[in-house]
Amino acid sequence: MPKGKRRGNKSGAGHKSRQDVPSSDEDSLDNASIISNFSESRSVMDEGNSEEVDEQTQEEVFEEKLKEAIDGINQKSAQGRTMSLEAVSKAFVKKFIPEFIVDRRLTVTDGIERSLRKGRGAEQAAAAHLASLLCLQLGGGDSLGLGGDGAGGSADQAFRDLRPVLITLANDGSTTYPARAKCCMALGLCSFVSGGELQEVVELMCTLENIFWLASSSSVQASNPEAATLYSAALSAWGLLLTLMAPGDVYSLMGRQLSRLVTLLESASLDVRIAAGEAIAVATELGRIHDADFTIGGKGCDNEDLIETLRGLATDSHKYRAKKDRKQQRSSFRDILHFVEEGEQPDVQVKFGQEMLSLDTWCRKKQYDAFCQVLGPGMNLHLTENYLVREIFELGERVSLLNGAVYKASKLERHLMNAAAFKARTILRSKNRDKRSATAM
Repeated sequence: MPKGKRRGNKSGAGHKSRQDVPSSDEDSLDNASIISNFSESRSVMDEGNSEEVDEQTQEEVFEEKLKEAIDGINQKSAQGRTMSLEAVSKAFVKKFIPEFIVDRRLTVTDGIERSLRKGRGAEQAAAAHLASLLCLQLGGGDSLGLGGDGAGGSADQAFRDLRPVLITLANDGSTTYPARAKCCMALGLCSFVSGGELQEVVELMCTLENIFWLASSSSVQASNPEAATLYSAALSAWGLLLTLMAPGDVYSLMGRQLSRLVTLLESASLDVRIAAGEAIAVATELGRIHDADFTIGGKGCDNEDLIETLRGLATDSHKYRAKKDRKQQRSSFRDILHFVEEGEQPDVQVKFGQEMLSLDTWCRKKQYDAFCQVLGPGMNLHLTENYLVREIFELGERVSLLNGAVYKASKLERHLMNAAAFKARTILRSKNRDKRSATAM
């Protein structure tokens, strides 16, 4: 106990000495608030700087891993090349980085071409998928004025380098169906993105026609779903290229040939039926722009047979089809039927970030679906960041560039909001836990 007394005397003496110094309660409160505010603002600034450093570090790590994946495209192991192709594709989906890719365009293009020529199965499919993503990245870079090594940095030049081998594989019966399907998709999207001559587009459409017309007479798709995947991919790519044609050209072309698409509505494959229905809707939309009386079979042709076929698909309840397939088919063909019969346009709203994309025509819907098929979960990011995609869908300038200050301050705002919410939550819980503290407050 004596030690306790001595402590009391020392503390008392210290208390006495502090009282000898003249001070006011207001000054001490003001100083405390200044020090507190300074420490809080400093901690927030430090946190912001650390977040910027973390982002920079993550960017460097991302680029380093992407470099390794690009180098891995040329390794000896087929499995390793396939994994590298898939890794680069995932990176291209995840981020829009045309500045990084332009200087490595030749390396990536050569790797894709080598895998397409010498690879097999999964490797060829992965290479064809990467070809589509490469053109999307370079096409967006063209909008920024990134030329790389002259014209070689453009999506057009990349597609010209890859087009011959893609066409060869798409028509090669010894190549696997999934790889041929990916080649058809790459041909359609790359041609759409690169903006080639109309004659080249028409020639490519003829190539795709020779593939998917087999679906109307071939029985292979009934026993082999992979064959149906090829036919639907070729038909979907053909429908995408159809949106590039002038209404007058579509009117003259489809008036003679579109009736053949009606036969594909009876295909055993759901994907083929839906792709044929969407192509019919796109062709009808463009044909009616040129001539309001445009019909599927040509001038003076009766559309009753088509209407009945579409109505049957929109109300299909056959039990031999899977329940999921019936639901998807009815949903798709209800919209197609309403358009062909009554002229009702699609009305789909896609929200991404602070923006909204309206899909109010069949051409635009077809283009959006084609991009989604390639970009997958990265579609929203490319709608926000990719200049080419924004130009195609008429979205204007990037919002992040127009309102960059808002985005930079958002992290600080979130921190302050969270701090205020935490303080209010702490006070409320204190009141509920201790009535005495509530009374004191």
